[in-house]
Amino acid sequence: MPISEQGLNQDRYMVIPRTLIFVRNQDRVLLIRGAPSKRLWANKYNGLGGHVEAYESIHAAAIREVFEESGLREVNLSLIGIISIATGKNPGIVLFVFLGYSTQTDLLESKEGSLEWVNETDVLTLPLVEDLYKLLPMVINHSPQSGMISGLYSYTQSGGLEVNLSYS
Repeated sequence: MPISEQGLNQDRYMVIPRTLIFVRNQDRVLLIRGAPSKRLWANKYNGLGGHVEAYESIHAAAIREVFEESGLREVNLSLIGIISIATGKNPGIVLFVFLGYSTQTDLLESKEGSLEWVNETDVLTLPLVEDLYKLLPMVINHSPQSGMISGLYSYTQSGGLEVNLSYS
C-alpha cells in the first residue's frame, strides 16, 4: 500500500511509542532509581526504557534502551503488554511493556539514575513511579498463560493518573 493511502491525517489520533522494560535475574528484577536531579521521577524506581527512534522497530528500541541504560547485552526480551496513555490531547502515548531475563548481573553506571537488582518480594515497599504499584505485580507474575497485559492510563481533572490494567 503506498504511503498516500495510509490515512495519515493530522485530525486523526496519533501516539508516540515508548518502551518500558523489566529484566529479571532469578528472583530479582532490575529497577532504576531516578537521579535526584531528574525533572520526572526523581528518587522513584522505574523500569528501563524510553522513546522509539525513527526507523527503529519497537523490539530494537527496547534492546537498545536496555543496553544504553544498564550495559546488559544478553537479555531475552518478550513483549508482554501494550498500554495506551490518554494525555487529553493529540498525540497520546502507547507504552510497549517488555519482560526480559538475563544471567548477566554486572551493570554500567547510568546517567538516568542508580540501577538496582531488587528482590521481587520487596518491590512494592519501594517508592515506585505511581503506575508500577499495579503494573509491576502483573509483570512479575506474568506467564505465557496470562496473556498480554492490556491497559489504559488516563488523567483525572485534578491531574492524577488513573490506571486500568487487565490480561487480554
